[in-house]
Amino acid sequence: MKIGIDIGGSHIATGVVEENGKLLGKETRDINMADINDEKRAQNIIVDTINNEIKLLIERYDYSLSDISKIGIAVPGSPTETSIRRLVNLHINNFNIAEKLSSIYKTKIRIKNDGKCAGIAEKKYGALTGSDDCVFLCLGTGVGSAVFLNGKLLEPKQNPGFEFGHMIIQKDGIKCNCGKKGCFETYASMKRFKSNAIKELRLPKNIESEELQNYIRKNIKKQNVSRYVDRYIEYVSLGVSNIINIFEPEEICFGGSFSYYSDIFLPKMAEKIKPLIFNKDTKLRLVSAKLKNDAGIIGATEI
Repeated sequence: MKIGIDIGGSHIATGVVEENGKLLGKETRDINMADINDEKRAQNIIVDTINNEIKLLIERYDYSLSDISKIGIAVPGSPTETSIRRLVNLHINNFNIAEKLSSIYKTKIRIKNDGKCAGIAEKKYGALTGSDDCVFLCLGTGVGSAVFLNGKLLEPKQNPGFEFGHMIIQKDGIKCNCGKKGCFETYASMKRFKSNAIKELRLPKNIESEELQNYIRKNIKKQNVSRYVDRYIEYVSLGVSNIINIFEPEEICFGGSFSYYSDIFLPKMAEKIKPLIFNKDTKLRLVSAKLKNDAGIIGATEI
């Protein structure tokens, strides 16, 4: 069996993936790093969470450690083949997680940027199977991405690259966790969408994501809700139009929590990006991720 692990900015999900890319089952745990400033402690929390999730999955499906043929890890930031690096939302600068886990699991361990893993899964099994030139954007805690040209994933030599979340769309704007101001993800991430919605729409601070979705859908015709959603989509459209003008994709797939609002967001975005596109004859499809939040787990087992 293959184990896929998706380390997000606020959770860790671990799943058992079959050879055809089907997710057999998964375990997910929220992790709260907001008050943790010690990198060693953050590392221990990540490893302990992964070990506990793998243990539960092995017991559930009556496997043993020797049955694990591969472990793939999808992580934010700029990972190497063995280490996770620059996880600004998790307070980790450099951690050789492959070395740590290989002492427990006697199998090959692969690590790749989470946006690339999710993009690989959507390209092979999900919404992007029919496009050669396409972009995957994961809008969740941050913004992850993958770019495919002529059916191949673009991969720079030095770092994973394509950090669209950290392109500046607002000069001297909101400060980002990366240290810069005005980054795309400070305006376009679903984490920001939720936190701003709580403030501007005067919602309970402890509102769950699903409750927020239901509230937005139920009240979308109200002026204050519609205005809030429109302003958010304007920021997303600004960043997306830059991506379109550079890569000229046939299709853009939106994953992460954003995909759960696709019926509301995508029609609005289609209209707002029209005047921002340089080549007015561009034919483009905006689609929602088929694999939703499972894409990172599935894609991690494909690297």
